[in-house]
Amino acid sequence: MTLPLAGKHAVVTGGSRGIGLAIARALSLAGAEVTLMTRSTSPEREFQSISTDVSQPASILEAFATLKKQGRRCDLLINNAGQEASAPFLKTDHETWRQLFAVNVDGAFLCTQQALPDMLQSGWGRIVNIASTAALTGYRYVSAYCATKHALLGMTRSLALEVAAKGVTVNCVCPGYTDTDMVERSVANIVKKTGRSAEEARAQLAAGNPQQRLVKPEEVANAVIWLCFPGSEAITGQAIVVAGGEVM
Repeated sequence: MTLPLAGKHAVVTGGSRGIGLAIARALSLAGAEVTLMTRSTSPEREFQSISTDVSQPASILEAFATLKKQGRRCDLLINNAGQEASAPFLKTDHETWRQLFAVNVDGAFLCTQQALPDMLQSGWGRIVNIASTAALTGYRYVSAYCATKHALLGMTRSLALEVAAKGVTVNCVCPGYTDTDMVERSVANIVKKTGRSAEEARAQLAAGNPQQRLVKPEEVANAVIWLCFPGSEAITGQAIVVAGGEVM
């Protein structure tokens, strides 16, 4: 049996753990060759990895130049690398604001600019941007993060229209609180600021999900894979929410 993504090459940014690693594994199981672009110095060894800092334009250019030298094109791009920060609006400094935009928006923009020509040349491509429910609504104390995710969704929708007739789809997947390192950092922050236990902090985050739980990374990966599989050609410019009904 031919696997649905056999012969395709996927690039996943920030793919050494959490949601990114779950996506990489799902793509591989579907037959895709996977390259991770990650800052990690000891990346997951089951995939080719290229050391990349998506907040640095030169690093992105170098990473895609490496792919080109290897003779690999980019058929599927998963812009998963992301960063968050929590602070009241008046205590959010400009450096934090700029850093979140550099990673969450500029990184996705620059990676997409590098990957898109291959897709247009072949007449087929899939771009999936990992956003957040914060792309669709606001949350207290994370104004910078929400701003970046709204921007990422705006870019997604605009580009989807530009390439709609060229065999390329562009979508966002918007997870709610997911059981990853990022959530563990949020838990630690809640514990530090409120004195609550880690269990209480996790329950607080899960309470926003009508299913009263954290999302699993594999559930996010399943949504990404669906957007990459044959049969998803008519799905473009969309924000697919994986959050147990938190945002409708």
